[in-house]
Amino acid sequence: MSISQQGAVMAGTNAKEIRVAGNGRVLIAPLATAPPADTAAAWGAGWKDLGYTTTDGVKITKKDKLDPVDTWQSVSSARFVYSDRDLSFKFQLLQLNEDTLPFFFGGGQVKETAAGSGLYKYELAAEPKFDERMLGVEFVDGDEVKYRMIVARGQVTETEELALVRTAPVKLGVTFTALATVDGAPLATFLMKDPSFSAA
Repeated sequence: MSISQQGAVMAGTNAKEIRVAGNGRVLIAPLATAPPADTAAAWGAGWKDLGYTTTDGVKITKKDKLDPVDTWQSVSSARFVYSDRDLSFKFQLLQLNEDTLPFFFGGGQVKETAAGSGLYKYELAAEPKFDERMLGVEFVDGDEVKYRMIVARGQVTETEELALVRTAPVKLGVTFTALATVDGAPLATFLMKDPSFSAA
């Protein structure tokens, strides 16, 4: 391989484009809540910060299901057809409050049994109901780089086992799955303040 060829191979390497999600947060909001317009704007009224998560942070999974089209004339598939797209966010919440508990259990409200009593009640419904929310995920890398991911519609589709033990905090582990809104609307929106990207 010539020097010019080696240079062509290495041209794409840039350590300044490596990102580490050093700190972040997860937020939820009722459907149709206005999202922030950019990475500098504050999350507006209606958005609730779910607080501490475990050091695993947020795991984002995108799965596209492709169904093969088989033909009589060929052993190999002739083409693929998209049949499904799944975008999910998995994380574990560490705080127990009026926002996180209903989010984990599928809706409802925490209510005070009597004004000023300091005793609160949450009732888990016998019949499951749809509990659709908006989701926001934000992380920063240093002082200059900030990412925000906004899902306009989705809900918790899976919860992890809730362990009550002496040696570890209570963890509310959930998987939040994005749902389509209207035709042509994005499943999720990414806002990035990051010099790695350019219009070109």
